Amino acid sequence: MEEQDWVRVVADATWAPSILDTQPWRFVAGPDRLDLFFDRERALPVLDPTGRQQVISCGSALEFAVVALSAAGSDGAVDLLTDDGDPDHLATIEVTGTRDPSDEDRGLAAAIDRRHTVRAPFESRAVPADLVDRLQEEAGLLDTWVKPITRSEEEVATVVLVSRAEEMEQGAAYLAEIQRWMRTDPGAVDGVPVEAVPSGNPHARPSNWLIRDFVAGEREQSPFLPAGDPDAPPPEVEGPLVVLMGTGGDDRYDWLQAGRGLGRILLHATAAGVAASPLTQALDWPATRTRLQSRLSLVGHPQLLVRLGYPPQTPTGAVSGRRPVEDVLTFVPG
Repeated sequence: MEEQDWVRVVADATWAPSILDTQPWRFVAGPDRLDLFFDRERALPVLDPTGRQQVISCGSALEFAVVALSAAGSDGAVDLLTDDGDPDHLATIEVTGTRDPSDEDRGLAAAIDRRHTVRAPFESRAVPADLVDRLQEEAGLLDTWVKPITRSEEEVATVVLVSRAEEMEQGAAYLAEIQRWMRTDPGAVDGVPVEAVPSGNPHARPSNWLIRDFVAGEREQSPFLPAGDPDAPPPEVEGPLVVLMGTGGDDRYDWLQAGRGLGRILLHATAAGVAASPLTQALDWPATRTRLQSRLSLVGHPQLLVRLGYPPQTPTGAVSGRRPVEDVLTFVPG
């Protein structure tokens, strides 16, 4: 692989989702390998003290790199947590040969820069069952399971945990960390653009599922009441498909696999016209993850809640920026 080939692969990898768009990764490329490292300078000590969610983010970037490599005509063998004494060295992709890219390889790669987090309400139409089955199969290939939250008692239990977690996270240190990663500059290369956050109080949103409130510390405490005709019919309640992703274990290997599984299903969903956004509040806290595991009688450890659906016909919000490749990629001689 030439340096320019790795530049293209890493450019695609950086489109992966990450918590608060921290993009906590760096890459080192050689002639036949690409190494992925966790960038501790971009850590979230309050929201993610163990680094779990950021390692999951790195796992998604790893899978985006694998997809880009396959579409470029190369086979890659992935080795997780190589035993080299560096705890920040998360994975290695070794180029093992060439391949003829399939239509699926090209389709997934084409979805990379189209995928972005959609926090606006989804349309009411349902995600097709055959797509859900495919997402479960793809996640399973990476030792990750996907459980749709469809039974009413499971939805109630999960919604309550998400809401309680949102309330728990309103401390000053949490809000300060959120604000550090909010961006008002339209040219920002990381962080969450203000334009990407839906206006209005998310507690008043016509949906059972509460998205993270990025401006809670600046919002008046009175409830949000949308302007309009009081006699008008109530807004249509959003009914997204929410899936829980999890793993058999709960260590760094499992977190990386969860991230890879997330990256894989997001690309398949995007290729099918379905958008996504995370519902991470309930899983920020170890106690609520344990409670969710118990309430849903899960065999394994919950890692991610993901909201899936069809995005509005008219795009809303801004797309998060991406760090330049030269900021995240270095080369070593062969």
